[in-house]
Amino acid sequence: MANDLQQLLLDRKSLEGKIIYFIGIGGIGMSALARFFNSKKAHVFGYDRHRSELCAELEQEGINIHYEDNLALLRKDADIVIYTPAIPKDMQELNFYQQNGYKLMKRSEVLQWITEPTFNICIAGTHGKSTITTLMAHILRHSGYGCNAFLGAISVNYNTNFWASEKAVSVVEADEFDRSFLRLSPDVAVITAMDADHLDIYGTEEKVQEAFVQFSQRIRKGGCLINKKGLAKDDELNADFHFTYSLENEKANYHLHKLEVENGAYKYDIATPNGILKDIVIHLGGYHNIENSIAAIAIAQFLKIEDDLIKAAIGDFKGVRRRFEYVLRGKNHVLIDDYAHHPAEIEALLKGVRSLFRKKMTVVFKPHLYSRTKDLADGFAASLDHGDEVILLPIYPARELPIQGVTSEMILDRMKLENKCVLDKEAMLERIRREKPELVVMCGAGDIDVLVEPVKEILE
Repeated sequence: MANDLQQLLLDRKSLEGKIIYFIGIGGIGMSALARFFNSKKAHVFGYDRHRSELCAELEQEGINIHYEDNLALLRKDADIVIYTPAIPKDMQELNFYQQNGYKLMKRSEVLQWITEPTFNICIAGTHGKSTITTLMAHILRHSGYGCNAFLGAISVNYNTNFWASEKAVSVVEADEFDRSFLRLSPDVAVITAMDADHLDIYGTEEKVQEAFVQFSQRIRKGGCLINKKGLAKDDELNADFHFTYSLENEKANYHLHKLEVENGAYKYDIATPNGILKDIVIHLGGYHNIENSIAAIAIAQFLKIEDDLIKAAIGDFKGVRRRFEYVLRGKNHVLIDDYAHHPAEIEALLKGVRSLFRKKMTVVFKPHLYSRTKDLADGFAASLDHGDEVILLPIYPARELPIQGVTSEMILDRMKLENKCVLDKEAMLERIRREKPELVVMCGAGDIDVLVEPVKEILE
């Protein structure tokens, strides 16, 4: 079945008129693939469990989507069915296709065949990869270098997570979930972090780390690895060209040399193997985004993009949707929305907010997955303690069934912060309406994004 798709992709013209059906089309990685096939004039259809803003955008682009698991609504004439591993095994549509001899492929398999003939820049890591991927693709597009982009977030500059180029270069977010990234063949690879995550897949932190080592071993001959300095198993990571980066560690090949906060933006210099790169400006909050830009600069210099073009692109970078995104930035109220759903990400986010604002910080967090909450409850509690007031929403289950005793209260009970509570969405909105906090940070994966606009309307 993979060979069938490979043959299709070897002759891109043959995609025209093919019927491609997506199960879970609203996922960020799935929607990028849907846009790819749509751009090749295939007929794209799909299912998702709810009509998100992203699904609505896909519909506007001519993709037909339905939101009910109903055998009467699927395409029985599908040439290829693409699904995400996050889909429950008891889904009727998935079972129909499995039991009736259709060509079923995981998202990671399709991405593998699309990118196999191209020069691949693959960004991996348990956090930071979406911003680096989007920034890197933006640098290549802004500088005129050119690339195809398969992003794990929506670029604010271009309002999409996919674009095509005649140049045979692909920038890809390399997702560790379900070991998907082990199908990719990087020419340049970045590893940002190897923290314990997706333990429902890997079992232990050690197994997570081993998977990242395997990912580094997939780098093609003559390729380059760029990883954060000080990662576990650092001595097992290697490539023909190997560089390290860090915000603070001066032993890294690329690191921060000088930093100023200027008009709500960061202005900084970076030490590189080629000397000091001066006067970089980024209009994103959070020190972690400076570090993300350092990784992107390392890639750009390896590709021999001129320094002035790199700096111009970074200065023009507007970030990604739901990554330190300013939803509201007025005189009286600030609302920041972020996808952070791992303790390390939340800590980086809240510290970044602290570096820019001297206001009381109200944090609204919706945990994602029962298993992640159970495994990382202590870490979530410690990271959320960086807020001044924390409102926890009920856990978003995604693909999981409830686990007895695992609720948002599990995090609440471990927190040292006094001003904390668990509320449902209606009670949370009522509290925001009553208190009208100056600074609100909303974070988490799942469906917390649908609450951002109501909070904005209240604060406005």
